[in-house]
Amino acid sequence: MKITVVANGPLLIDTKGEWSWTGEAGKTTGKDRIALCRCGASGNKPLCDGTHRKIGFTAEGGECELTPG
Repeated sequence: MKITVVANGPLLIDTKGEWSWTGEAGKTTGKDRIALCRCGASGNKPLCDGTHRKIGFTAEGGECELTPG
């Protein structure tokens, strides 16, 4: 699993396959990637909805790779 901290944006989690998220709004599914909100203003928390661009969110980026140990 690879996690990329997008500069001025969300956390991108490359899942290498299908994923599902069950939260207050019900179940959300997708393939290959999850974008998690870092700005705190998403209307679809914990998922990113692009609001960071509208509010001028700024933060550094980076990445890491998680491997089974």
